[in-house]
Amino acid sequence: FGGPHAGFMAVRAGLERSLPGRLVGVSVDADGNRAHRLALQTREQHIRREKATSNICTAQVLLAVMASAYAVHHGPDGLRAIAGRVHRAAAGLASSLRSGGVEIAHDALFDTVCAVVPGRADEIVAAAAAHRVDLRRIDADRVGITCDETTVTSDLATVLHAFGLDADTLADTLADGDDTESIPAGLLRATPFCEHPVFHEHRSETSLLRYLRRLADRDIALDRSMIPLGSCTMKLNAAAEMEAVSWPGFADIHPFSPAARSVGYRRLIDDLEQWLVAITGYAAVSLQPNAGSQGELAGLLAIRGYHRSRGEAARDVCLIPSSAHGTNAASAVMAGMRVAVVACDDAGNVDVDSLHAAVATHEGHLAALMVTYPSTHGVFEEAIGDICATVHDAGGQVYLDGANLNAMVGLARPGRFGADVSHLNLHKTFCIPHGGGGPGVGPVAVGAHLAPFLPNHPLDEEAGPPTGPGPISGAPFGSAGILPIPWAYVRLMGGEGLRRASQVAILNANYVARRLADHYPVLYAGRNGLVAHECILDLRPLAKVTGITVDDVAKRLIDHGFHAPTMSFPVPGTLMVEPTESENRHELDRFCDAMIAIRTEIDEVPEVLKGAPWTAASLLVGEWPHSFSREQAAFPSGRIDPDKYWPPVRRIDGGHGDRHLICSCPPPEAFAETD
Repeated sequence: FGGPHAGFMAVRAGLERSLPGRLVGVSVDADGNRAHRLALQTREQHIRREKATSNICTAQVLLAVMASAYAVHHGPDGLRAIAGRVHRAAAGLASSLRSGGVEIAHDALFDTVCAVVPGRADEIVAAAAAHRVDLRRIDADRVGITCDETTVTSDLATVLHAFGLDADTLADTLADGDDTESIPAGLLRATPFCEHPVFHEHRSETSLLRYLRRLADRDIALDRSMIPLGSCTMKLNAAAEMEAVSWPGFADIHPFSPAARSVGYRRLIDDLEQWLVAITGYAAVSLQPNAGSQGELAGLLAIRGYHRSRGEAARDVCLIPSSAHGTNAASAVMAGMRVAVVACDDAGNVDVDSLHAAVATHEGHLAALMVTYPSTHGVFEEAIGDICATVHDAGGQVYLDGANLNAMVGLARPGRFGADVSHLNLHKTFCIPHGGGGPGVGPVAVGAHLAPFLPNHPLDEEAGPPTGPGPISGAPFGSAGILPIPWAYVRLMGGEGLRRASQVAILNANYVARRLADHYPVLYAGRNGLVAHECILDLRPLAKVTGITVDDVAKRLIDHGFHAPTMSFPVPGTLMVEPTESENRHELDRFCDAMIAIRTEIDEVPEVLKGAPWTAASLLVGEWPHSFSREQAAFPSGRIDPDKYWPPVRRIDGGHGDRHLICSCPPPEAFAETD
């Protein structure tokens, strides 16, 4: 019903460092083996905010992997054959329509036919719909028909009947015909593609399955251990919640399917919107944004629209605390606002004096304050009510970033304690899988005064208010294909279950903070020394004394079978831990035991951290020149673990990866087996 889907961008050489998102670099590990790493990242979490070029946070990685697997399975010959079959269907349909006296708007086409039928478009579309085929009504005189690899001869016959033509004129175009007859010669590809060996090795389903399994086994995922990434909320994605995503009634609906033919989907969307209104305390919700960053932009556009509707277009300054979530500044600039930074105090809270000074400086021009609650420092700011009142008294609006909503569901409603707009992360708080970054849904929730300025869509009047700024994503309801997941999560949990989940998430974070406090200082805490749903461990004093860095600790955690917490965000030299409610005490203790063991190693055998992670090959091949044993390197817990995760590579040279991007396939010789 519109997504999720992966989008791709290509640039000429020299513009790589301006690309949003991430590129994969070819590097080498500590043993000189080929390895890959994410390189040239332009997200605010990885470089200085003033140098960031992107508010793209949630990448559609899962969909990119699916597209890649499709290409791996079919290879260049298979992809070319599929494209030829699609084109034959469209070209054959166009030929049959012409034979029946229907004008075709274009001589050149690939998969889409535009038929010119003066005054008959509505009649033809209705005739096709009566046989459960949706055609595109371009206008009263034109109808669009698109073919794909699932199109069969009977589908084409139904279309011809809708035009009042005899299907006998339809040749067997899917089996015979020219694969390129309606494609101009100048547009035909003459160069090879998909030359990497992987696109030629896995033609059987069995082979492809094993290839994907090998890749999955190289990752540390939630099915192996907790993923303690702070600000990411890597919680359980229950199979029961995800089952409906593959049902044809959800998976195979066109994004512009008429309302009468998508009643069930629209009921699900309406349910979810109303539930999110109840959870957040706002008046209205739009599910159109595909990510939290898009939700930010939609919310800020709503604020801009509100001010303009009141004749206050000069309000274009957005205040952003230094503790705010990483994409806030980029989103504000994209919405046409000027950014002013508000300082934070030593406890990680918004500095109220700095806020008052900024409000006074920008009197008459203040549009909004963007604040994250609980803060990205992992604390509940007790002055949040006063902060909101200060901004409102100055004529501004409060944008409360919902990235950390997992600490509030069932406990507090931002729409009731002073905020005017928030985005939510259904891929965090509401259980959509987002390993590798996506897919995501970033709904925007607003107060009643901002509801007229929510996103809408020119092709679906139900997608938003007529006074909205236009679409924030290509499809009317965004990534609707994964909305059955949060719908099922909310429906299964109920109000009490959602509240309990937030309570346990906070409890787990405080348990980790208390267990590790004697070994790693917790940088920020609120009243009674408590944190919210995540805690920041400060390794900077340790690094000054021992030379051991967050990188060393993160790499050693891999030998324990754990993915590292978030490194150096929001404070350089720290680790931010978010255990979520999904982890039981045993897993929390296993993580804490690993961190405590690493702290002991820092004092006793720091070189074991400097060499981590340790692959099987590094332990078994060659001399062992180290002062610690192979067993100590491989099994830091002191016991032989039959389920140990073995890292596939040693520590990777980051600089090498930044200098050697994968912009073309390496030559086949690079993948040849060596003796």
